[in-house]
Amino acid sequence: MTHVSQNSFSIEFFPPKGPKGAARLDKARTRLATLGPDFFSVTFGAGGTTRSGTLETVNRTMETTGIPTAPHLSCIEGTHDSINELLDSYKAAGVERIVALRGDMPEGMEKPGVFSYANELVAHIKQRHGNDFHIEVGCYPEYHPQANSPADDIDNFVRKVQAGADSAMTQYFYNADAYFNFVEEVAAQNIDIPIVPGIMPIVDFGQVSRFSAMCGADIPRWIRQKMEGYGDDKASVQAFGREVVARMCEQLLAGGAPGLHFYSLNKAQPTMDLWQDLGLPTPSSRTAEAG
Repeated sequence: MTHVSQNSFSIEFFPPKGPKGAARLDKARTRLATLGPDFFSVTFGAGGTTRSGTLETVNRTMETTGIPTAPHLSCIEGTHDSINELLDSYKAAGVERIVALRGDMPEGMEKPGVFSYANELVAHIKQRHGNDFHIEVGCYPEYHPQANSPADDIDNFVRKVQAGADSAMTQYFYNADAYFNFVEEVAAQNIDIPIVPGIMPIVDFGQVSRFSAMCGADIPRWIRQKMEGYGDDKASVQAFGREVVARMCEQLLAGGAPGLHFYSLNKAQPTMDLWQDLGLPTPSSRTAEAG
């Protein structure tokens, strides 16, 4: 299977906690780097430790792999000074892409920091840094769980693009039609930035169910029923999960999606399996084609 080279294929990590987590990420990152993704991204959690963890993980990823790495930057808990300091650190480190998000509000926090919405953060980055960074934003094909209505959610996305976003990556989903419908709705608003689907491999169905309940991602009934029917048969869960997600990715790419963004959860094998199933480009395949 061949895909045009302008497609963007990327992989996401989260900052590790403790020495065991760091060792696990090191191992996964080394293996995933062999795929030659266009970039890695590193998530941003609430609280100072994960903020510094994002910066450290970004620096280490670029140093050890040579692959461009995009930090997630959140409005939550930020002040003008702390956000400006982070932006300056990223610029000094050679970062060229930033994922600008509102972020999830920690429990007990009534309102965000200095910026309430991602479009305000995007505008701030643009105003302060011009075109220093390619700015990526998030979007929800099945609509943000806190949006008042689907129309409101589309309006919020349009505001982020008008503020200066260059591209978007989606929350994960398991229904390709949700993605295509979202892209059509956005196109009707004269928005034409690349919108890259977020892909969550299914390895542990219980974990994916919990994540999905929190973020509003729908698991189609036929997938859920089949997964629950497998019970503790992990091999069947993983084989079916791999097949379902690979088939959806094929649909997305065939339908014109401009790439794929894989949520690795700091594990290598699930993403490597999908990459192989889809025949996505790797450094060795590119060398063979050039030869």
